[in-house]
Amino acid sequence: MIVGILKEIKSEENRVSMTPAGVEVMKGQGHQVLVEQGAGVGSGFADAAYREAGAEIAPGPEEVFARAGMVMHVKEPQPAEYDLIRPGQVIFTYFHFAASEPLTAAMLRTGATCIAYETIEQADGSLPLLMPMSEVAGRMAAQQGAKYLERAQGGRGILLGGVPGVAPATVLILGGGVVGTHAAQMACGLGSRVYLLDLNLDRLRHLAEVMPKNCFPLMSSPATIRELVQEADVVIGAVLLHGAKAPKLVSREMLKTMKPGAVLVDVAIDQGGCFETSRPTTHKSPIYEVDGVVHYCVANMPGAVPLTSTVALTNATLPYAVRIATQGWKRVARQDAGIRAGFNVVNGLVTYRGVAEAFALDYVPVEEALKSFT
Repeated sequence: MIVGILKEIKSEENRVSMTPAGVEVMKGQGHQVLVEQGAGVGSGFADAAYREAGAEIAPGPEEVFARAGMVMHVKEPQPAEYDLIRPGQVIFTYFHFAASEPLTAAMLRTGATCIAYETIEQADGSLPLLMPMSEVAGRMAAQQGAKYLERAQGGRGILLGGVPGVAPATVLILGGGVVGTHAAQMACGLGSRVYLLDLNLDRLRHLAEVMPKNCFPLMSSPATIRELVQEADVVIGAVLLHGAKAPKLVSREMLKTMKPGAVLVDVAIDQGGCFETSRPTTHKSPIYEVDGVVHYCVANMPGAVPLTSTVALTNATLPYAVRIATQGWKRVARQDAGIRAGFNVVNGLVTYRGVAEAFALDYVPVEEALKSFT
């Protein structure tokens, strides 16, 4: 199979979907790799490195889309790319369909097979291709919270960890999954007082055992959130519903009770955001203010550290990409329930329940969609 690696065109996105080392592995499995010119520059990988690994360099996205059987991205296809996608072509990337009805409609029109990194599952229900970027985003969330607490950035002027004789900042984290845990580790390491909320009691027991003593895992509830946002200097939204829109946990009314200059970091913005006042921002213009509260809602946070993110992403996605290219997507979909969960759109049909529910569309199980190919 010819596998295409595109240059990212979303604002301030410097990651690339495969490293030269990944290309070498793909070539070793008998596949051709077509890399768009300049695709890896933002992550520190020159075209020459891809050539040395065995890739062919394409001058633009038109050739990649025209020739590749499977096209790999980091972020979702952008409007300029919609008309380049061919029926039956496999698009393998982060889609986050439930956050964008226009994207969903566009991919349905293409007739492509859209496999979303973020909904592929392992046997235990974990999300192996979302995990590395969740780890990066969680750690970055604490860093950004610390940064935007600075007065020069519009914040309260508080050092996250305080100093001897001065109280540290209070950080409230909504969600005790991968993002929330990594955010808590960073915030705790800096010396903050951290409240980590989740709805799973077994998860809370685990967090109580493994997290530092300045982290306080609590059962999440609307009343608890209302109480703690008033105390918080930083609130990090780290909730995730697999393939569906994030719930709105902090309302506009709650904002009015918060400290002036407090910071909201919405890591769930890719899934629509978990604060009522959230809207997507970019690395170029990352923040805005509502009712005196600073909002950081960058939709591709790991793109700010592209070298780390690209290597971590390739480590996770490469085995799946090799398998899809080698065995074919139809065979993989029939044989592997975990990968099958990644199929969100197939041949003009919505094959992921969360996406169908988000936009009141018909849901067709992947198994049913596959029958049209037999």
